[in-house]
Amino acid sequence: MNDLQITKASGERVAFDAEKLISSLQRAGATPGHAAAISQTIEQQLYDGISSREIYRLAHRLLRKKARHTAARYSLKQALLAFGPSGFPFEQFIARLLKAEGYYVQTGLLRQGRCIDHEIDVLAESDGRVIVGECKFHNRQNRVNDVKIPLYINARFHDLKAGFLNSPEWKDRTIEGWVFTNTRFTDDALQYGQCAKMRLVSWSTPGEYGLRDWVDRTGLHPVTCLTSLTRREKDALLEKQVVLVRELLKAPVALTNIGVKQDRIKKVLEEAGQLCG
Repeated sequence: MNDLQITKASGERVAFDAEKLISSLQRAGATPGHAAAISQTIEQQLYDGISSREIYRLAHRLLRKKARHTAARYSLKQALLAFGPSGFPFEQFIARLLKAEGYYVQTGLLRQGRCIDHEIDVLAESDGRVIVGECKFHNRQNRVNDVKIPLYINARFHDLKAGFLNSPEWKDRTIEGWVFTNTRFTDDALQYGQCAKMRLVSWSTPGEYGLRDWVDRTGLHPVTCLTSLTRREKDALLEKQVVLVRELLKAPVALTNIGVKQDRIKKVLEEAGQLCG
């Protein structure tokens, strides 16, 4: 089994790692015994070159049989990809994460730089700190953000600092440029971001502010995680700006409004309650 290769979304082939699979299952809430049993079942179905996505599907299906809310946690990466196609729900999701950290957040602003106007996806303020955030959403895992992304965003950021953010209102505040993505950055992009003092936030970096750990820490799961909803129903909730599972629990009438039948609403809310619990 150590010689068996799997194909990642990037096309890279790596050795299958059962411990990594078990760890991800336990992270989602599976017990050690259940995680080991799922891993053993999946190992019996592996073949050389199998895609990481196919392994995810097998694991998700087995988790779902045991507990839907555990499968929902496990599906976070795919749930973020399901925010498309516009990317607007991803901006709203980032705004929710920042609000949970105590920031006052505005989205979709158009402000004048020194040279031209710029759209600001997310503007967050707290205790003298200002985050000017750009959101780069992708609906495919193999879409990565190369160094051109932080390069051009940094140029926009400095134009805004010389224009809109150069007024007395922003004096004595620490102003930072952040870039958020639901996939990943290339090594060159990360190196440039560090050198330019930009914060690049992706699925797994940086640390507790990588999206995976940020959601785990705050419990702000997107509604696209829920296994008891169809894709059409998830899209309908996002159109009504119901982005988080917590928001759905606070306003379950949203399910009625999008046409979910009463006998299914109970199942959806049960999964949502366990996921947030």
